[in-house]
Amino acid sequence: MSAACILALETATDACSAALSIGGEIRERFEIAPRRHVALVLPFVESLLAEAGLGIARLDAVAFGRGPGSFTGLRIAASMAQGIAFGADIPVVPVSTLAAVAQCCVRECNAGAVLAALDARMQEVYFGAFRVAHNGLVTATGEEVVCPPDSVPVPDGADWYGAGDGWLSYAALLQARLSRATVGTLASASPHAADVAALALPLLQAGGGLPAEQAAPVYLRNKVADKPRPRV
Repeated sequence: MSAACILALETATDACSAALSIGGEIRERFEIAPRRHVALVLPFVESLLAEAGLGIARLDAVAFGRGPGSFTGLRIAASMAQGIAFGADIPVVPVSTLAAVAQCCVRECNAGAVLAALDARMQEVYFGAFRVAHNGLVTATGEEVVCPPDSVPVPDGADWYGAGDGWLSYAALLQARLSRATVGTLASASPHAADVAALALPLLQAGGGLPAEQAAPVYLRNKVADKPRPRV
């Protein structure tokens, strides 16, 4: 399946993007566009397919950034991936948004180990640690968490790059917590659909595709999304 055709969507943050991977060659549309994801993502997809001369029926899978990230943004990508996958009768491939941030840092900084942190609001960050595998793609070294920036897990080693807007919003707290572990930061690293597509391919090859109805975001902070229960 190295020649798989994968459509990828990423709308978990202020960045909005779509990408098309055909046999490992990836084309992308990307824009930093807060609150404009709904208006942009479908035209991005249509543009990519038209440029490649492909229809939905030619796709092998739809990958999407499954989070963590903005509740609204995550629902956009998951629901759109689900709709396209249903229509084409193909699987979906959920990909960690933090992994996509880490992969962006690998591309731009040639990092071998990345501590990805996204601003989760409420004085917290979404946080995950990733190392580059033999295929050049990142793999998680532990569980992704949401927590205060001064409480993030401290990893072993001292060769880590910090990546993601959490390193901008909470720079002092993260540096105080992780300064002995980090060799540099790339706070501008954003999740890209191109990286979602690249990370999705080995998952699809390993049987990691899911039925369309199982396309679901990963919020980490699930309790915030719960409706308040009435008092009795």
